[in-house]
Amino acid sequence: MEEIWKYIVASYPTQGIEFVGTLLVQVASFWLPCFGYLCLDVLFPSYSRRHKLQPAPKQPSRSEIWHCFVVVTQNQLLSSCLHLFQIYVLKRGASSYRIESSLPSPSEFVRDFALSLLLREALFYYSHRFLHRPSFYARIHKRHHRFTAPIALAAQYAHPIEQVFANALPISLPPQILGSHILTFWAFLAYELFNTATVHSGYDFFKSKAKMHDLHHEKFNLNYGSIGLLDWLHGTDKLETRRKD
Repeated sequence: MEEIWKYIVASYPTQGIEFVGTLLVQVASFWLPCFGYLCLDVLFPSYSRRHKLQPAPKQPSRSEIWHCFVVVTQNQLLSSCLHLFQIYVLKRGASSYRIESSLPSPSEFVRDFALSLLLREALFYYSHRFLHRPSFYARIHKRHHRFTAPIALAAQYAHPIEQVFANALPISLPPQILGSHILTFWAFLAYELFNTATVHSGYDFFKSKAKMHDLHHEKFNLNYGSIGLLDWLHGTDKLETRRKD
């Protein structure tokens, strides 16, 4: 692997490595799993029904799924264009991450991955909870909650403002702040994208993780975070109930 990586770094410009590599990671860890989850309904219907978290009447129609695909594709194009803008305009051709011929050490990889996980949780939790404020929810975040029984693609079914500030930046910024190796960033990106596709899939895979976010789509007022740490800290890991006098 190290020899292959050395060849790539020596043969291609850093801007191309960053952009193309990031795009390939997005395809492999988000788009392919999303289509895999969607195919379960068609190829293995009985298996799919057994593992669905919500009943059939709540599931989106084919036209809704197609509409979701169109919006998510637009958001992918938006994210890719902003990535190019960052590389060639904001960074003036420099990479946003550390690209060098050597691989990150195991200790550096684990440290940066763990810190990125915590930073992403903070950025996502507070931006997500902010979008649930009534004025922002109606104008922006309500689009994402159109799918009360979510599918994997719905992870990025969002208003463009939400796509940038709640979806893309909370993942891309932490490794940039830490000055992480780009391979660490790609591993972190792959984990986050596969995780968000899975928790939005509507299936009971990974048990509590999928059920936790599925409940957020159904009830709206709990489970704002990704790993549950800040939900536990702020008490938003439990369903709000109205006090009866």
